[in-house]
Amino acid sequence: MASRGTTETSKLKQNLEEQLDRLMQQLQDLEECREELDADEYQETKKETLEQLSEFNDSLKKIMSGDMTLVDELSGMQLAIQAAISQAFKTPEVIRLFAKKQPRQLRTRLAEMDRDLMVGKLARDLYTQQKVEILTALRKLGEKLTGDDEMFLSANAGTALSQFERVSTDLGSGDKVFALASVEVEKAKQ
Repeated sequence: MASRGTTETSKLKQNLEEQLDRLMQQLQDLEECREELDADEYQETKKETLEQLSEFNDSLKKIMSGDMTLVDELSGMQLAIQAAISQAFKTPEVIRLFAKKQPRQLRTRLAEMDRDLMVGKLARDLYTQQKVEILTALRKLGEKLTGDDEMFLSANAGTALSQFERVSTDLGSGDKVFALASVEVEKAKQ
């Protein structure tokens, strides 16, 4: 939904115009065929058509009053989450494991990183960045962190990860966070 509703709004307008034309044509056809229908059939069909017109009018009122839109605050939250995820997680593997809800694999990756740091295979700054990402992902997955991990996270978490924590908490549904993380995984693959 890259258009954030402009294409959808145009399509909605076209559909509304077509629905109105259809209902008006239905009323016109009914009047033209009045002689061919018995009185009960005519009244029932006319009543149904007028009810449809009334429902159509109610829908138009809702749309015009702003009670119903294609672009709403959920789209705003989705944009905020996508921005937070893309800023917070720089490591595609962490995004992938987070999106797939794989805490065990995240812990395994963390152990591998600890080993790589010890043998000099991983630079300290890269280690710190990735460990913060993994610990944040584990926390979001509901995993219990050790006291040392909590201290490491609070000492090294940047503003991007704090923003991710805040936005994803405000969103409320973990499934939405995971769905958006999945989108980021796909972007990272490209």
